[in-house]
Amino acid sequence: MAHPMIAPSILSADFARLAEEAAAVAGSDWLHVDVMDAHFVPNLTLGLPVVQSLLKATDIPLDCHLMIDNPGRWAPPYAEAGAHNVTFHAEATDDPVAVARDIRAAGAKAGLSVKPGTPIEPYLEILKEFDTLLVMSVEPGFGGQSFMPEVLSKARAVRKLVDSGELTLLVEIDGGINTDTVEAAAEAGVDCFVAGSAVYGASDPAEAVRALRAQAASASAHLTLAQ
Repeated sequence: MAHPMIAPSILSADFARLAEEAAAVAGSDWLHVDVMDAHFVPNLTLGLPVVQSLLKATDIPLDCHLMIDNPGRWAPPYAEAGAHNVTFHAEATDDPVAVARDIRAAGAKAGLSVKPGTPIEPYLEILKEFDTLLVMSVEPGFGGQSFMPEVLSKARAVRKLVDSGELTLLVEIDGGINTDTVEAAAEAGVDCFVAGSAVYGASDPAEAVRALRAQAASASAHLTLAQ
């Protein structure tokens, strides 16, 4: 059995102190980095130069979530820079398999993300090309939104395929994950939980990570805290 993965989202961190904010969540599995281009989503955050700097400042693997147009052009450089996982949106490209293969060829794991209103069924056949499926449980673009439980059916569908051996990938969820919602996501089969304000809004972010991990393990049939 695997252990629950917690990926604090630096979208909720202090951008003026990113190195310190990364250190504050020591022990996290991944550090989630939201890249937004003000085109695919109506917000602008950070890009490759900040990721390159952050890679020098932390040993936590970076999980780069690209909410951008034209991922075929922009995703591989994040892999080349040293990101551990590079995720792009299914809605942003007509050829997600080609983008995934380019990301993997550049040295990172490849992730596919789907918005809350995007059905997962059209993409089930290509998920074998990916290492991660990121289910959005809020509309991408802004932090602090409320969790949308109806998306958990996507996690359940993919969990069945993973458990049956048809797929080998991590199921990740992003949006509104906190102490009130993490157990429902874990029960649905999620492996990796992105948490922003639930971690960086806590007085002790590292303890918040540990608490979320324990909650997830308690509610999951396939995750455990045991080593």
